[in-house]
Amino acid sequence: MEKKIKVLMVEPMKEPYPAEVENTLEGLQKAIGGYIETVYLEDYVVLVCNEEGKLIGLPGNRSLGNDIIAGTFFVAGSNDDGDFVSLTEDKIRQYSDRFQKTETFTQEQVEDASVIFSLDFSK
Repeated sequence: MEKKIKVLMVEPMKEPYPAEVENTLEGLQKAIGGYIETVYLEDYVVLVCNEEGKLIGLPGNRSLGNDIIAGTFFVAGSNDDGDFVSLTEDKIRQYSDRFQKTETFTQEQVEDASVIFSLDFSK
């Protein structure tokens, strides 16, 4: 397992940038400011965000489908075992383009998105 992994960091109202994070639970939590939640974007690519971001009122960052990710998140690679690994340069470019545009949300929009997101999965 890699001790540090290269990720694409995405902070609210900032352009994405490559960063290194310590590949431990504590290091991952420190990078996003709380408990981690993972969302697979595609095979071997995972978005890691703060599980409680909306609950604790973190600002909306970027939209993802019908949802809004609250607070800082990063995009990392993953392997067949589900471990986090460094993101490839191609994927860093791809997701830099995807998350390049900053977005502005009201707190109400962020809260409403979590209701929509929850309903999508209850069907």
